[in-house]
Amino acid sequence: MDVEASYRAHLPDLLHFATVLVGPHDAADVVNEAVTATLRRGSLSGVVDPRAYWFRAVSNTAASWHRSRFRRTRREHAWASSTAGVTGLTPTPDAARTILAGLSVQQRTALYLTYWLDWPVDRVAQAMGATEGTVKQHLARGRAHLKEMLSDER
Repeated sequence: MDVEASYRAHLPDLLHFATVLVGPHDAADVVNEAVTATLRRGSLSGVVDPRAYWFRAVSNTAASWHRSRFRRTRREHAWASSTAGVTGLTPTPDAARTILAGLSVQQRTALYLTYWLDWPVDRVAQAMGATEGTVKQHLARGRAHLKEMLSDER
């Protein structure tokens, strides 16, 4: 398998996927970190579907990125709240970002692969390293959360 050709072939889709998970500013970093980590482990000779393998790696890297970002954001909000009385300013989160942030990375991954890439549940399960039942659960919970948040916004 020509790893470089495979990477170049799948890069646009990986970048788009990462953009959905972490936003446009950090997508390239997440993809590069994920692909580099998979290549550090060795060749892809035993990998049946490199695309699904890299989608899973991007999803895992995005989850790690979100954990770090969550801790940083929590510190920033605590600082902003403590200074709000002094400055008279209070942070106002963007509604769409708030709604999407309410979904877990697994829910966003399942929704993206299912609805944006039109992958069947079995392929999504393979990419996520989960069972089909788990993917269906992530889809159901993600849709329910989106429906609830969108009805609250109205």
